[in-house]
Order: sequence, then structure tokens, then C-alpha cells
Amino acid sequence: MKIRSVGVEEELLLVETAGHRPAPVAEEVVARSPRDGGNPLVEHELKREQVEIGSAATTSMADLHADLVRLRRAAAEAATAHGSTVVAIATSPERGEPSTTPDPRYERLTVEYGLLARQLLACGQHVHVDVSSRAEGVGVLDRLRGWLPVLTALSANSPYWQDEDTGYQSFRSVLWGRWPTAGPTEVFGTEAGYDAVVGELLESGTLLDDGMVYFDARLSAHYPTVEIRVADVCTDVRDAVLVAALARALVDTAAAWWQAGEPVPELRTVLLRASAWRAARSGLAGELVDPRTGKPMPAWQLVGDLVELITPALRRAGDEQLVAEGLARLREQGTGADRQRAAFAERNSLTDVVADAAARTLQG
Repeated sequence: MKIRSVGVEEELLLVETAGHRPAPVAEEVVARSPRDGGNPLVEHELKREQVEIGSAATTSMADLHADLVRLRRAAAEAATAHGSTVVAIATSPERGEPSTTPDPRYERLTVEYGLLARQLLACGQHVHVDVSSRAEGVGVLDRLRGWLPVLTALSANSPYWQDEDTGYQSFRSVLWGRWPTAGPTEVFGTEAGYDAVVGELLESGTLLDDGMVYFDARLSAHYPTVEIRVADVCTDVRDAVLVAALARALVDTAAAWWQAGEPVPELRTVLLRASAWRAARSGLAGELVDPRTGKPMPAWQLVGDLVELITPALRRAGDEQLVAEGLARLREQGTGADRQRAAFAERNSLTDVVADAAARTLQG
């Protein structure tokens, strides 16, 4: 069976090298970044305090790891000339006033969505997994919905926001969930069903364009992939690769269910929203919602059940050991959110949190 290719997009926070507060230098960083075939390796995002990088599509997790390290370092090198660096952290622990990238679409978006858009400075990890057709992609979307909160919990990396401990492990998820189309989706059934939902959203006038279809998982508008969008950007690049490996195996497993004609699990969207909130709130530290029963389950037990479910796909891709080692590391060292809180506990300093994350962003 063909091994599916994977690509990862990461949004990175730009911070001052000295003060570690958000730095509005994205235009300068993008202009200075290396280019590949005429295209910059580092790209703009909504805010001038963040940039985006995107790996090449690959079937090898080792190659993905190397590519993400290369791209992070390229972004950091471009930022250095402007007194800043990049941090793979999903929200800014220290207070800043996010500013909109001077782009007509971003400026219109900021006007239309008011404080929601003005406040938002959040960095996620988006995983693209190859599918053979849009029909297969929709079949996958319908069948993996219940397991996506586990990926949020594993990647949780945003406990602090604007000088506050939010009480959440992934506060980015909460911020992002305020967009009108963000979050879990209903069952689409077919390509036509998916397109009808997107069309109805556009006709409602609540979106600027189809680029604002912010579903937790969606068909990519540009690539033959399913795009999973629930993860915080991970400080440790090994965690980013772990999330990508799990996402690929989950897509592969869901595709096998679709091909075999397995029925779509009956999960109410309102329960999926509650499950997503639970994952953002407590991460791996407490309980998550079991998508098979709708009942609470210890987080690590549910992680184990997910791995058991997707083990055949992990084995086919050669990722079984990588995932086992990655999960063991998370159990021992904690998630990104745990590492941030440990850094803060040293001296009760949010500056220390950002400095520690900045150093770990470029390791690997």
C-alpha cells in the first residue's frame, strides 16, 4: 500500500531578541528570507508579529524533521538582522499590541471582525496528508472527527497569554474557536455535501472568502490533501513530527474505514465542541472525552487507545517506533505547556518562558 505524503505548515511568533516581547517585523523578515524557486521560504501571516513556514511534502518523518529545522533556522537568521528571533510558541506570554500585516485582505478582515481579529496573535501547526481523491478526503473528514481533540492535547503549547496564566493548556484553541467557521464539523457524507456546506457559509455573508473556512479538518483548497488544523505549534520539533505521524496514521485509518464502507460514527457536533474544549483546558493532565462513548477517560489512556487503533497504519509507514519514543518523551518531559510552566516556576518570569522556548525552537 502506498505511503501517504505529509507536509507541515508552522506559524512562528516573532519576538525581540532582548526583551522577548512580540516584534512587528514580519515584512522585513520575509523580504530577507532565502528563496526557493523565486518564492520566499518564510511567508506573511495575519499579524506582523508572526511568520509562516511550510515543509516540502514527504513520506519520510526523518526528512520532515530535517526540513522543519532548516526552515526554522532560516526564519531565525532572517529575523536576527532586525533585532528579533522566531519562537515556536502558540500564544505570546508577554503583552503586546498585535498589528495587522499591510495586505488588503488582512486589512478588510480586521475591519469586518473587529476585536476578534485585532486581538488575535496565535500560532498553529497545520498537517497536510495526501488523499487519493476528494471523495476519499470527505470520507476521512467524516470518520476522524472524534479523535482530533487528542492531537490538540498532545500539542498543547499555549498556557500564557498577554501576561496571564489562562488556566488552559491550549489557549490558542480557545482564541481560534471564536471565528465563525472554526471548530468541529457535521458529517458531510459526499463531496457534494462538503461543497454545499462551504457554499452555504459563503452565501450567508459571514465569511470574506473560502480562505476563511477554518474547520478543524478540511479539504485543502490548493493541494490534494486533508488539512488537520487542531494542533498548537510545537516548540520541540520532535513533537511537531510526532503530531504529523499520528495525523497521517489517523487519516490512513479513516480512509481504510471509508474504503471498507464502515459507517460514520454518530457523534453530535455539540459533543465534539465540548471534547475540543476539554482538550484545550486540561491537555494531557486530566481527562479527555472518549469519542466512542462520550464519557470522560484519563487522557493518557485515550492516547493509548488511539495508538492501538492506528497501529497498523503506523507500522505500514514505519512510524511505530518514532511514535512510541515521542509519547514516552512527552510522558517524561511534559507537553509544551508543561515546559512553559516549568520555565516560569524557576523565577516567576514570563521573559524566561519566552527565552527558553526561543532556544528550544532552534534545537534539533
